[in-house]
This record gives sequence, C-alpha cells and structure tokens, in this order.
Amino acid sequence: MTTAAVAGTTQRAPGLPGQTVVIIGGSAGIGLETARQARAEGAEVVLTGRDPERLRHAGLEVGARSSAAFDAADPAALERFFRALDDPVDHVMVSAGGMYYEPIASMDFTQARRALDEHLWLTLQVAREAPARVRPGGTLLFMTGTVARHAGAGLAIASAVAGALPAVTADLALELAPIRVNLIAAGFVDTPLSAALLGDQLEARRDELRATLPIGRVVGPADVAALAIHLMTNTALTGATYDIDGGQQLISAAT
Repeated sequence: MTTAAVAGTTQRAPGLPGQTVVIIGGSAGIGLETARQARAEGAEVVLTGRDPERLRHAGLEVGARSSAAFDAADPAALERFFRALDDPVDHVMVSAGGMYYEPIASMDFTQARRALDEHLWLTLQVAREAPARVRPGGTLLFMTGTVARHAGAGLAIASAVAGALPAVTADLALELAPIRVNLIAAGFVDTPLSAALLGDQLEARRDELRATLPIGRVVGPADVAALAIHLMTNTALTGATYDIDGGQQLISAAT
C-alpha cells in the first residue's frame, strides 16, 4: 500500500457537515474559537455579540452565515434574534458574559445582578426561545466555571451561578428532549477576558499553572472549543456537566 493510500484511509470526515451552529458571544475568546472549529468541521455559523465592530471582524474571519449585534442579557433582544432566524439550526452555544468577583462588603449589587442575568437568566431565556428553531437531536450548550467546587472570598456570585447551572442543565435535558442540553465547566482559560481581569498578574498566573497543572500547560480557548464540538457531534451526551481545567481541581484537592 502506498503512502498516499494510507493517508487517504486515515483522513477523518468533517463532524458537522451541513449543520448550523449559533454562538451567542461569538466575537472573541472561546466563542470565536468554537466558530473556527465548527467551520473546520463543515458547519455554517451564526455569531452574536455586543460590540458591532468586533463582531463584524469575527464574522469576516470565519465566514459567518450571518451575525447580530445585541446584548444577550436583554430578554426582548434575545427573543427578536431567535424569531428572526430564517432557517432551523442544529446547535446553540452560549459563551457570552463575564463573571463578577467581589467580597460582599464591597459588592456592587447592580453588577452582581448583571452577572446573574448574563448566566442564570440567560440560560433560561435561551432554553425558552431556542427550541422552536433547533432541530430535534440538536444541542443547547452552556458554559460556567468550576469555582463552586471551593470556597473563597469574593466568589459568592460566581459560585451561585456555577452551583445552580448543573441542576438546571439536567432538568432542561429532560424538559427539552430530544434536543440535547449540556454544560461546560471551565477552570482558568487563557482568553482576552482573563487578561482583562488579571491585568499585570496574568503572566504570573500562567507560570503558576504551567508549573502545577498535571497537563503542564495552560488551558486555552482551543481546548474548550474542541470539547464544545465533541458535545455537538456525540449524540449520546445530554444533561451532564463536563469539567475542563487541566487537572486544577486535583491539585486543589491534594493541598
């Protein structure tokens, strides 16, 4: 058998041919990387984001079928977006919104409520609006963090969200079947949002993780995006939470 023949027999077919993936929060970071990988798997993508200019650049980069600039935490705007979709879609991923970290004594309750809107309430709103547009067997895919697994000052809002969403996901998987519903719980991911939060402490955090994580490197957007694509393509998976943290919880548990 020739080398060309061997290469031909081992080439993998795209996993999402002819499918459409909607990414809410798709103009940067994990959302944009998921769009890139979905396109590589043969899917068309529809992107949303709050910043029109950044969204325009993201749409051009990945060759998005369409894009829509709006605040996903605005229920009326989210409803209009789903109702305006011309054709059925196969997968909806929500990666929008940052989290709020602040001790209770200095907590800004307006920002805290915003964080709840961008995660817990957005999840429920998408679960209500999206099913009318998602084909049976398609996916609703949400994101949270692993922060609820340990206590710490300033983590109350983030922990509340991360603790609630696994139960919400399991309930929605039953309620919305045959649409599948899954949740990704990420540890530290090296994204522009992480850089903005950590500022001049970013490189020290990267060095710490490289030295301590079992995988010996920092988790990046491509790692999370690969998991997201797997959850879209594996039709046996629903109602579960999938951790991706490079083994960070194992280190925390051992110390």
